[in-house]
Amino acid sequence: MNLDEYRRAARDWLLENAPKDDSPDIAQAKDFMARLYDAGYSGITWPERWGGQGLTQAEERAFAAEARDFALPTYVFSIGLGMTGPTLVDRGSDEQRERFVRPLLRGEEIWCQLFSEPGAGSDVAGLQTRAERDEARGARGDSWIVNGQKVWTSVAQHADWGLLLARTDVDVPKHRGLTMFVVDMRHPGVTVRPLRDMTGRAHFNEIFFDDVPIPDEHRVGDVNDGWSVAVTTLLHERLSISAGVGMSGQKDDPTSLEALRQAVDTTDPLVRDELVELHVRSRALALFNQRLAQETRAGLFPGARGSAAKLLLAELTLFRADLATRLVGPASVVGDSPLAHAISLAPAMALGGGTNEIMRNIIGDRVLNLPPEPRVDKTVPFKDLKVGTQG
Repeated sequence: MNLDEYRRAARDWLLENAPKDDSPDIAQAKDFMARLYDAGYSGITWPERWGGQGLTQAEERAFAAEARDFALPTYVFSIGLGMTGPTLVDRGSDEQRERFVRPLLRGEEIWCQLFSEPGAGSDVAGLQTRAERDEARGARGDSWIVNGQKVWTSVAQHADWGLLLARTDVDVPKHRGLTMFVVDMRHPGVTVRPLRDMTGRAHFNEIFFDDVPIPDEHRVGDVNDGWSVAVTTLLHERLSISAGVGMSGQKDDPTSLEALRQAVDTTDPLVRDELVELHVRSRALALFNQRLAQETRAGLFPGARGSAAKLLLAELTLFRADLATRLVGPASVVGDSPLAHAISLAPAMALGGGTNEIMRNIIGDRVLNLPPEPRVDKTVPFKDLKVGTQG
């Protein structure tokens, strides 16, 4: 079918299948994802070999344009769809792709990402969670034992699997001693605890690993090459955050242009100027994301420019929250209204997925080719560094 027919079919499907319940539970969300996949609208551009639809960015954009009018229960799958799944497609083994990708796309299994630690936030490579060979199971080295802690992990309370970055060698510089694994989040040695933020809700979690075994076939990439795998994940993360992968659309966003137009006096020329500025910023980000997506499909991976997209989204989110506060007034931040919640949550976008300051450093270093700041920690063995709680 042509693109117009595809878009009409997508809208007809959404009208019939989008949940009417404002707060569907996990079982209902999984049921919706299964139907979304079976209808051909999950993994639209993913390779057919691994369970995707094998279509183009044109179809994906067409579906996304229609989905914006619906509140879809897809947030809990956003980490898998935008970050861990694409990493497995790019860097996983054929066995890992065969085992994990299709269940991820159908919503049968939920994923989280396990990078940040209490002493390693912006400096991800300074992490201390250890993965050591399980000597008790013989000398073949076919299993690992993980101990440590992760923090700021979204949807971990629902996750079946996690993409875990752990230290496997302390005798080399910090970036060279990391390995990536797929970890079973349901293992008894994994403890998930919610973390409440200033919205009063638990958007994140802290995770503890106590002697958690991981089979070597769940290692993603080579031993001690985890940093390059992590870079792949971080690039996908920043692109997916900026593009809103796995988000529920704009229908119920109280800081969107459409919502603010309904809430304020649009006859005031100063208000109209503010709303025009919001439209321009939103459209600029959408076009930038579209360009990055087209380049990716053409085999030109955007690399560090994904950090620019993420930075633009963070600044747009803060601008929208500030604009909503100024235009709506004190009532916008009172109580537990959707608008108050969105405004309180807005600063998190400038932190999650890399702080705005880190994004600017990456852009300056890798996009603009400005001279980087001097760093001695890239050549010193990790065991000799004073990082986090290691002193």
